[in-house]
Amino acid sequence: MTTPAGPHGADPAQDGSPARAGRRRRLRTVLTVVVAVCAAVVAGVAGLSLVRSAGSGQPVPPHAAAGSGAAGSAGSGSAAVHPPKANPAAPPALSPAQLAGQRVIYSYRGLTPPAQLFRWIRAGQVAGVIFFGGNISGPAQLAGVVARLDRANASRHNPLRHYPLLLMTDQEGGLVRRLPGAPALSEKQIGEALRPAAAAKDAGRGAGRNLAGIGLNVNLAPVLDVYRTPGDFDDQFGRSYSASAHQVSYLGANFIKAQQATGVAATAKHFPGLGAASAAQNTDEQPVTLHVPLSALHRTDEYPYKAAIRAGVKLVMVSWAVYPALDPRVPAGLSAKVVGGELRQRLGFTGVTITDALEAGALRAYGTTWHRAILAAGAGMDLILCSAQQAAQGNLARIALSKDYQQGKLDRAAFQAAVQRVLALRSSLRG
Repeated sequence: MTTPAGPHGADPAQDGSPARAGRRRRLRTVLTVVVAVCAAVVAGVAGLSLVRSAGSGQPVPPHAAAGSGAAGSAGSGSAAVHPPKANPAAPPALSPAQLAGQRVIYSYRGLTPPAQLFRWIRAGQVAGVIFFGGNISGPAQLAGVVARLDRANASRHNPLRHYPLLLMTDQEGGLVRRLPGAPALSEKQIGEALRPAAAAKDAGRGAGRNLAGIGLNVNLAPVLDVYRTPGDFDDQFGRSYSASAHQVSYLGANFIKAQQATGVAATAKHFPGLGAASAAQNTDEQPVTLHVPLSALHRTDEYPYKAAIRAGVKLVMVSWAVYPALDPRVPAGLSAKVVGGELRQRLGFTGVTITDALEAGALRAYGTTWHRAILAAGAGMDLILCSAQQAAQGNLARIALSKDYQQGKLDRAAFQAAVQRVLALRSSLRG
C-alpha cells in the first residue's frame, strides 16, 4: 500500500497531527508484518513441490532448462481431448517410473491398443505412441483410437494430463506413408519437380494437415540423407531429395517449416546421415558401418541439419549406423560423441532427440531391450522408440530406465534435462 503523497518534497510522516503520524507508522508496521507472513506462506507451499531424492522412492521433479520453442496448434478431426497448455518450466512432481515413461514411445499390434497401454497412460508413464500400417484401417478408425488415447491421458490420476501425448507416424511421402493422402510425392520426385521448393512446401503442409486432421502431432519426416549413387539405400525408395547437400538442405527446411506451421512437429532423420549406405546396408536388418571421412560428413551429410535447426525442427532422429570418423566403437545413437558432441555442441541442436527403432538388427550385438534402452539414454537420446508393435517392449524400456535412474547408474541431471525437453515438446503441441 502506498501512503498518500504530501506537498512536493515533504516527509509524509510530518503531514497532519503527531497522533495521525503515529497511527500511520503503526499501520505501516502492521502491513509490513502481514506482507512478510504472506510471502513466507507462499514460499512454503512452493517448497512442498520440491520432493526428496529418487533413492527414497519419492517423486523427483525435472529441473533442467527446456528445449526448443513451441509450435502452433494442430487441428483435429477426432473427438480428442485437448488439454490446456502446461508450463514446462514448472512441471509436476513425478515418480521415477513417470520420469522414465517420459522417455519412451510405445507401439502395439492390431487396430485396438491393449488395455495395459491405457493403464500406463492414465498413470503418467507414457510419452507417446507410434502408429504403423497395421494399426490403421482408415482415417476415421485411427481418429477414434486417438480420441481414446487422449481421454486416457486426460485422467485425473495422471499428473501429466495437461501435456498432450506425442502421437506419431512415418508420413514421408511416396512409398513411405502410413496414412492415405498427402504427401503423394516422394522426396526424389520433389527434388526432380519443375518447382522443387514449392513442391517441398506443399508436401510439408499436406503432411501436417493430414496428420493433424486425425489428431496426430508428430511426423517422423523429412529424411535429410544425401544419397550418393542411383539405386543406393535411400535412392531406391525415393527417400532422398538429391545428391546435392545444398538442395537437400533447402528442400528439407521448406518441408519442416510448412509442416510445423500446421502444428505438427517435424523430425529430421537419420543423423548424421545414411546417404552413403549401399542398397544392401539397411540398419533395420543388420549392423552397418559407413566409412565416410570426417570432412565429407561435415561438408555433405551433416550440412542439411544446419538448415533444419535454423528452421526450428523439433526432433532429430539419430542413425544406428557406425561412423568410424566420429566414433568407431558404437552406432551413432549409442554414442555420446555423436549425440552430445556433433549434434548438440557442434550444430547447436536444443530440441528432442529420438532413436530409430530400438529392435533394429543393427543393434543385435547390444543385448535386450533393457540394455539398448539404457545405452541409448546414457548416450543422450531423449526418446526411446520402441516400435516392435508390442506394448510390453515399451514398458520394459521404461522399467530399465527407472531402475538405473534410481540406482544412479544414469546421470540424474542429464536424465531430468531429457525429460524437460520432452515435456517442453509435449507442451508445445495439441493432442
